[in-house]
Amino acid sequence: MRVVHVGEHAWHADGEGLAAGVAQVRRELGIATAFPVEVLAAAEQAAANPVLPALDRTDLAFVTIDPEGARDLDQALYLERRGEGYRVYYAIADVAAFVRPGDAIDLEANKRGETLYGADSKIPLHPPVLSEGAASLLANQVRPALLWIIDLDAEGEGTAVTVQRALVRSRKQLTYTEVQQQFDNGTIDGMLALLKVVGELRMAKEAARGGVSLPLPAQEIELDDQGHWSLEYRRPEPVELWNAQISLLTGMGAASLMVQHRVGLLRTLPPAAQRDLDRLRRVAKALGVPWPKSMSYPEFIRSIDPASSRGAAVLVAATRTLRGATYVGFDGEVPDQPRHAALANEYAHVTAPLRRLIDRYALEICVAICAGEPVPAWVLDKLEALPQTMREADRLAGQYERALLDLLETAVLSEYVGHEFDGVIVSVDEKKPTQGVVMIDSPAIEAKVSGPGPLPLGESVRVRLVEADAGAHVVRFELVDRSG
Repeated sequence: MRVVHVGEHAWHADGEGLAAGVAQVRRELGIATAFPVEVLAAAEQAAANPVLPALDRTDLAFVTIDPEGARDLDQALYLERRGEGYRVYYAIADVAAFVRPGDAIDLEANKRGETLYGADSKIPLHPPVLSEGAASLLANQVRPALLWIIDLDAEGEGTAVTVQRALVRSRKQLTYTEVQQQFDNGTIDGMLALLKVVGELRMAKEAARGGVSLPLPAQEIELDDQGHWSLEYRRPEPVELWNAQISLLTGMGAASLMVQHRVGLLRTLPPAAQRDLDRLRRVAKALGVPWPKSMSYPEFIRSIDPASSRGAAVLVAATRTLRGATYVGFDGEVPDQPRHAALANEYAHVTAPLRRLIDRYALEICVAICAGEPVPAWVLDKLEALPQTMREADRLAGQYERALLDLLETAVLSEYVGHEFDGVIVSVDEKKPTQGVVMIDSPAIEAKVSGPGPLPLGESVRVRLVEADAGAHVVRFELVDRSG
């Protein structure tokens, strides 16, 4: 038996059964975990023979900041003050230094689309000899990279952006936890101290643009060194939000280059549909969460306390307003709808080429633009097909993540049918108000719930587990009473 540690409780689950269930999910979704022999052989050869750039910027003291144990390191950063403003150096792993158009690695990556993340492992986009070895920006290793240089004014507004190939060397591999601790205890160094400064300036710019993000807790599955499964909610540390702003800044800089030169691959999101905003306003009213008519949607979202039960329910309802994200390729004419509504700006994915296929192509477009050279034909040839490839990859990744969460939830709860739990009603079916979704704190689970009458949206409740079918991956609760 494995033990799933959640909060102060230990929830038991059969490790062998879970492993068999994960294997079954992969079979059902048609996910290949192993790389073909020819791809592995090509990756070994590529790792030993990268195409290295002439420019050497190993003088810059880059660091990486990632989750604990990460090996596929796409980004390294170095920040400095420049007059009254700031300069951001952002090094991105140069996958194209190892992968040739049409080679075995490239063809396999185009089949996979992106790295898939599971409970205790990941299914990488590229063979680990590249993604966790020769191409990864590991500490104290000289690596080929796409070096972004972005200048900001004193208010954090971008004033110049360029990207070029260069050799870089990360000095340290840091984790979010240790960097946050350094901020909290006042031991952060001068360079990293600028991460908070620039990050907060960029967050203020996002708010001024009318951008919006939903601070929902992440439901995470982990397997530690002792073989213990964890299933819990986790909110991002401030340093994660600041670091994310550097990536977003780079993606917006890339998009500006593409739009200006009328060739590119954008990540787009349409504005929220009025019917979804109207529905959210009804939910907020039902929950007693103030939303003055003079307050914009982004301002309303930023006013919500995600730690409160009613706030959490509003944020869950708000996810419906951010639907329809996709990719669009163009050459000659900018798309009619080029913006990403949540960012209130044009945006492109260019900061995770080890884990996401489209970034390699988007980076090549930007490098060519900045060098004043034509975009490579192998990139232009994929502008139409790549968005569909990525849509399919995103769909599969979502199915895989949800199936694994369902699997672990049912495995954890299968022997607790009939037990009662505390939770919060975070969603109610408008057509069938006796049905909805309850968020359980321990273990960290969202599942279907039903009641004899309309469910009390946003209220604390007591629910009874009535079904946990591991084979069907179904968890279902029924309302016992209100506990608030």
